[in-house]
Amino acid sequence: MPRFVVWPNELDARLSRKYGRAVPKNVAVDGPKISEIEDAALIIGMKVVEKDPRKLNPRLSGLDEDLRTYGLLRIESPYGKGKSLKLIAEKIRELRSKTKPKKDKTKGKKR
Repeated sequence: MPRFVVWPNELDARLSRKYGRAVPKNVAVDGPKISEIEDAALIIGMKVVEKDPRKLNPRLSGLDEDLRTYGLLRIESPYGKGKSLKLIAEKIRELRSKTKPKKDKTKGKKR
């Protein structure tokens, strides 16, 4: 199985491809955390070989601190890197939608 490094900025919708986003913007997520990526990868069936939450992708060194996402995961997956990143991003979206309670649209309206 292929092994590759996953940086959070590869899944970050706030960044352009110039700064390392590797998935389409409609698939990417806002500010992915290393723990979310790890959880999503494990649920999909990938193996996390190494995790270092302090690493910073060199492409992000010129960005503002609020756009920098720290962390590195080395993953072993039965898929290629591109497909794996898309699967991880989609799973993170799914997990986020399950944890966020939906707002009641009728609440607060006056008649």
